[in-house]
Amino acid sequence: MSPTPDSRRGPRPLGTTGPRVFPLALGCMGMSGAYGPTSDAESVATIHAALDAGVTLIDTGDFYGMGHNELLVGRALREAPHHRDRAVVSVKFGSLRAPDATPLGIDARPAAVKTFLAYSLTRLGLDHVDVYRPARLDPQVPIEETVGAIADLVRAGYVRHVGLSEVGVDTVRRAHAVHPIADLQIEYSLVSRGPETAIFPALHALGVGVTAYGVLSRGLLTGSRPAATRDFRARLPRFSGENRARNQPLVDALAALAREKGVTPAQLAIAWVLDRADAASDATPDATPDVVPVIGARTRAQLADALGALDVVLSADERARLERAVSPDAIAGTRYDATQMRALDSER
Repeated sequence: MSPTPDSRRGPRPLGTTGPRVFPLALGCMGMSGAYGPTSDAESVATIHAALDAGVTLIDTGDFYGMGHNELLVGRALREAPHHRDRAVVSVKFGSLRAPDATPLGIDARPAAVKTFLAYSLTRLGLDHVDVYRPARLDPQVPIEETVGAIADLVRAGYVRHVGLSEVGVDTVRRAHAVHPIADLQIEYSLVSRGPETAIFPALHALGVGVTAYGVLSRGLLTGSRPAATRDFRARLPRFSGENRARNQPLVDALAALAREKGVTPAQLAIAWVLDRADAASDATPDATPDVVPVIGARTRAQLADALGALDVVLSADERARLERAVSPDAIAGTRYDATQMRALDSER
């Protein structure tokens, strides 16, 4: 059955063991300089606007802005105490950085897991986080040890649910055998549909949900271009040189279809992710898990645009046209550079 705007605004489960959350989540990474300069005041106002609109899942990472992002989220929650009981805070950990932000690898040893959380709780000003997840698989540490450490924190009351990020089917199964996994955070969009083949069916069978990031391919699908010197997208293959020029027809095609439907390109791309899960669940109920798109809005205007996607319902014909016009087979460049792609467990 096709969703309606009213039904789509109802809460979605993060798997069979996770919390029920608003159908869109707010990703806060971009509020800490990943795409260039930002305003803390506008960032806090955006978090407040999201909570006021009913958004519950707030996604951050202890390495976003070297702790700045957690401090920002903590400030926003402190200044809106009436929302704290409803807010679901998801934290990624383990991605190491030098003072100049150079990546230094992943640390998911049990002792590090517990140390990272101690600092996160202090920065956030919370006594627990709702979902705690390693940002990537640590190749030196069995996932059973990492998840076992988070399970200890669950039993101690410091964490409510265990999540994972960018890992493959075998890793999810091994982790889930240690402690129930609420959700896997993974990139998923019109032009990044790899998880549909093996990962999504396995997650559905296990009762693990999905928080989908990059639903706009980091702004590529809406025509965004890296402008600031510290915008990390300048190093991503899809945004660079010849690839960016080759991807422009996809941007134009999405914009044309959006104009035809009377919505914005962002709304159409987000609505596809929501609709794709609904449609696939109807057609192949054993194949698709619960999917909650994570929207990286840095301003209240971007947030309002994204929330409008909840009112966009696609017919089967519109979905098919959109998938033909903005196809992953036509995208030029991988979603990360070659070094990072080799390190992604989800790509193995």
